[in-house]
Amino acid sequence: MSRNPQFRTVRGSVGLMFAAVFAIGLSGCAPDPVSDSFLRGENTGYVAANGAIVEIPVAERSEPVVFSGITETGDEFDSADNSGKVTVVNFWYAGCAPCRVEAKDLESVWQEYSGEDVAFIGINTRDQADTAQAFSDEFGVTYPSLIDVNTAEAKLAFSKVVPIQATPTTLVLDRQGRVAARIIGPIDGTSILSTLVKDALAETP
Repeated sequence: MSRNPQFRTVRGSVGLMFAAVFAIGLSGCAPDPVSDSFLRGENTGYVAANGAIVEIPVAERSEPVVFSGITETGDEFDSADNSGKVTVVNFWYAGCAPCRVEAKDLESVWQEYSGEDVAFIGINTRDQADTAQAFSDEFGVTYPSLIDVNTAEAKLAFSKVVPIQATPTTLVLDRQGRVAARIIGPIDGTSILSTLVKDALAETP
């Protein structure tokens, strides 16, 4: 029987562990010293007081998450399609204001890594396909999303190994399909998600 991973911080380059409080309530224009130190490589992962951002040590990751579904364009998707790739999974729905705010940043990170072994997949938890497609068209989102409102199968698959308690939530899966990092709430720019993807890419398969 699998267990949820113990979310701790880890300095990947030297194997040291760190933790810091992420001031998620700060003004958008105010500097965040914890985020700054993260991006400088001083902490390759950290846990907020409310669990807003975590990077999970390799030894503490649960089993690969197996999930599938139908996208907003009617295509079949299976997580096996992304085998060997770092995969970013974003839980969202069209009426979610933070989801609308972060959409362009998610697309920017997708474009940044689209030529590498990286895949992006959305999981829409409330909308039907036409609403999800209209959202993608409006915000220029080019990666697909699963329509999970009718079955919640994809969300359930992830909930077995990591809490999905807020929307948006963004996960980074390693090349084995295990949850390597989690962001609760909007990604707040591209830098932290980009760093998490880069860290996962750098891991030895």
